[in-house]
Amino acid sequence: MKNFHNWILLLSITILFIMIPVCQAGEKPILIGATVSLEGKYVETSAMIQNGYKLWVEQINKQGGLLGRPVKLILYNDKSQKSLVASFYEKMIVEDRVDLTLSPYGTPLTTVASEVTEKHGYVMLACAAAGEQIWERGYKNIFGVYALADRYFIGFQDLLARKGFESIGIIFENTAFNISIANGVRGWAERFDLKVTYDNGFDDANKELSIILKQAMEKNIDGLIFSGYPPECYKFIDLMKKADYHPKFLAFTIAPIHPDFYKKVGTFAEGIFAPSQWEPDERISFPGTKQFVVDFKASTGMMPSYHAASAYSACQILEKAIIQAQAIDHEKIRDYISSFDTITIMGRFKVDHTGRQVGHNPILVQWQNGKKEIVYPSKMSTSPPQFNFSTE
Repeated sequence: MKNFHNWILLLSITILFIMIPVCQAGEKPILIGATVSLEGKYVETSAMIQNGYKLWVEQINKQGGLLGRPVKLILYNDKSQKSLVASFYEKMIVEDRVDLTLSPYGTPLTTVASEVTEKHGYVMLACAAAGEQIWERGYKNIFGVYALADRYFIGFQDLLARKGFESIGIIFENTAFNISIANGVRGWAERFDLKVTYDNGFDDANKELSIILKQAMEKNIDGLIFSGYPPECYKFIDLMKKADYHPKFLAFTIAPIHPDFYKKVGTFAEGIFAPSQWEPDERISFPGTKQFVVDFKASTGMMPSYHAASAYSACQILEKAIIQAQAIDHEKIRDYISSFDTITIMGRFKVDHTGRQVGHNPILVQWQNGKKEIVYPSKMSTSPPQFNFSTE
């Protein structure tokens, strides 16, 4: 009997030593690579993207990983520079041998990153890019999460038209994303019978914005739209403050959706409109939204912007496709993503045959009494739009 027990013990030890390498092999991490902008003009928005990615990785690993494997995130600092994006994505795929990639922030950087991923047959969910030209290249592996830029200001223009106002102005940075926005504003102005009384792009904010502001002040503009990245938005606001200029209605891209916008610009924020892809409001009923806001705040100490939600949503979509494929197989993942019509924390996700996002629509927010409120569409509004703000 003693010999039998010794034999069982020896067998158990042998099995343990046989099984340990198998378990370790099965736990080889799934490597996911991306760049983030820790420096440069995209730093504020890219921080939200990074935190969205990290939260999903933390949560998926707590749940046992993906396909039974832990997930490891490999991030490089692209410094908001296209040249670094290209080299880093090449490095991730060729040298680091990542299994999957996630997108950087913004249309310019995503355009470059997707050139590399497309060459290597890697799927990419563009979680922070809305420029139309990304999906005009015939690529098969790039999928949008955002509503496209040409739809950003539909709500703002619709509200102006409904209130009987007649004129708008558009000032935009000459970059792909902002040019797409300007094109959309012109097109929707025609549909809403709004006259574009000022329309000007800029390349160098430091040299040109003061001149552009003087020109705009001489025009009859009911609603002025400024389309640029946060550094340019804040610079233009500073110029407007110094000039004591405030049109009847004012809208900006990106900067006003950040939770600390009011702290940065003060009471000038009152009444400012901005397009948003999503807002951290408990009354938005998409599955998981409320818990995401709680978890993000617990993880970072701040409220998420739509950039964080979009990054997290992109990971949700990727996770769902991989689970259905039951493998890290980019062709299968691509086919599943192409066929999805699903709901994430941001809302509906559905792409067309080019990879453009066609299921999701932007919303419009307005700063009212020190708070961001959703004012459009009415079915999602947390407050009616207000048109009587003064900075006095």
